[in-house]
Amino acid sequence: MTDLLRKPTASSGKVHDITPDNAKGAQCPDWGYVGFGLYHLQPGETVSEATRDREVILVLVEGKANLSCNTLDFGEMGDRMSVFEKTPPHCAYVPNDNAWSATATTQCVLAVCSAPGKGNYPAKRLGPDGITLTSRGKGQNTRYINNIAMEDRDVADSLLVTEVFTPDGNWSSYPSHRHDEDDYPNMTYLEETYYHRLNPGQGFGIQRVYTEDSSLDETMAVKDGDVVLVPRGHHPCGAPYGYELYYLNVMAGPLRKWRFKNDPDHNWIAQRDA
Repeated sequence: MTDLLRKPTASSGKVHDITPDNAKGAQCPDWGYVGFGLYHLQPGETVSEATRDREVILVLVEGKANLSCNTLDFGEMGDRMSVFEKTPPHCAYVPNDNAWSATATTQCVLAVCSAPGKGNYPAKRLGPDGITLTSRGKGQNTRYINNIAMEDRDVADSLLVTEVFTPDGNWSSYPSHRHDEDDYPNMTYLEETYYHRLNPGQGFGIQRVYTEDSSLDETMAVKDGDVVLVPRGHHPCGAPYGYELYYLNVMAGPLRKWRFKNDPDHNWIAQRDA
């Protein structure tokens, strides 16, 4: 199996635990920024983690939980029981040198997005207030975005986090683009993870991760709950007819800005649709 496709390791508890250390492999030799964890919790279950040198954004993907950290009690958060309700997610930011705790009040899916922290931002709620579902693209490239913590929200040292809903038969993260060079303002180096969900759940989506010189070229069938790592290169996604695709993106790198370049072969699509 490719290093880039990570399957859930369990059906309950912590089902994903991707760190800069265990992400490294033949296809991700330099991975050093993005971490992604995911919990499936039953009512009454409690989990906690120290942030150490990393900042964290907690996303209630589904269900409800009482969230707190050393410096702030967020109370009960979450309201959508299915991610495909598309309502703005309840999210919280916890800085480095802190610790957080979550106690599920319903069945819940809790995402833990992490990256290096510098201590410049306090703990705070990030959603649902301030998050509005917006459309992007045209025709079969239309998708819908919940921007949780992109650079227009000055809320984190390193993390960029967003949700994307791709209707059945459509494409997203398209035209193919890359952000794998530290060359601001032309491009920024950002590692990225995709946490995928399908509706109905027995479906699949397609994600390709490739470089223009084909030194990396992987095309993966992603199933409900899979995570894809994007260390470099272009990374478009497709949703087959009959199946809606959701993904939660986590990005981080040396600079908290999202600057990318389209694949020259497909840039005509962006120019036509501008």
